[in-house]
Amino acid sequence: MIKSENNLQYIMRVSRQARRLRLSVRQDGRVTLTRPLFMSQASAEGFLRAKMPWVLNQLERFKNQPLLIKPATRRDYLKKREAARAIIAERLEYFRQLYGFKYRRVAIRDQKTRWGSCSKEGNLNFSYRLLDLEPGDRDYIIVHELCHLKEFNHSPRFWRLVAQAVPDYLERRKRLRRGLA
Repeated sequence: MIKSENNLQYIMRVSRQARRLRLSVRQDGRVTLTRPLFMSQASAEGFLRAKMPWVLNQLERFKNQPLLIKPATRRDYLKKREAARAIIAERLEYFRQLYGFKYRRVAIRDQKTRWGSCSKEGNLNFSYRLLDLEPGDRDYIIVHELCHLKEFNHSPRFWRLVAQAVPDYLERRKRLRRGLA
């Protein structure tokens, strides 16, 4: 349901799976508040009011940045997916040999909010939009997900693994998060 608070439009969702409130601000300006089924609407709205300075700050920050992941059409996705699969498979094999890690399956998806992900089962997922990144940034994302096969967290051990192949990972990570890639 679309609601408004201090001239800010936002979407309030109710989720049976949610265990706590979740507030997200997307680069395209969408604000979503997800609340657990057991929580009252009034409590969720109070939370939003308390977080309003943060929300407005995020919206202002995004206004001055290019979109991190550009919206695409289904046609664009289908056209670029196989090219992305070839490049990602080649780099993944290179880094797999370097680390000696084994993965199960690789999927190239039209992910809107993530560059990549790794499941507990050892499946790797990547956005086809990696194709549009600089090769070093693309390698960082591939290495990041590959290292989750060994360390399924973001502990110091995980970052040491990443640094073995991408010593400047901190700089690349910051750039990708800011949308300057």
